[in-house]
Amino acid sequence: MHYSQRAETAEPSSPRIEIEDDAFIVGAELLGELLHVPASQIPILLREGAIRSVCERGIEDNEGEFRLTFFYRSRRARLSTDLTGQIIRGSVIDFGDRPLPDDLHRSGA
Repeated sequence: MHYSQRAETAEPSSPRIEIEDDAFIVGAELLGELLHVPASQIPILLREGAIRSVCERGIEDNEGEFRLTFFYRSRRARLSTDLTGQIIRGSVIDFGDRPLPDDLHRSGA
């Protein structure tokens, strides 16, 4: 599955990521859809540490963008946003029956 959307063509109802006090707020519905988890389970899995995340700030050609990466079981979901929280591109990879190796959970992987 691949999610891609350009900011200039985004509709007002398209998913957004809220940015508040230097924190990113991703809706449980969106995260659940990306990770194939019911939205009601997202807070529980986050508290348990079953869902991990990494946030990276863009530099050079990607200045003004952030990349948020979420890991759960064999899935890796990535969302890139602009400074307003508009999702400009994203992707999901499911590695199948094999869980993600720990080194894939680190920034830059």
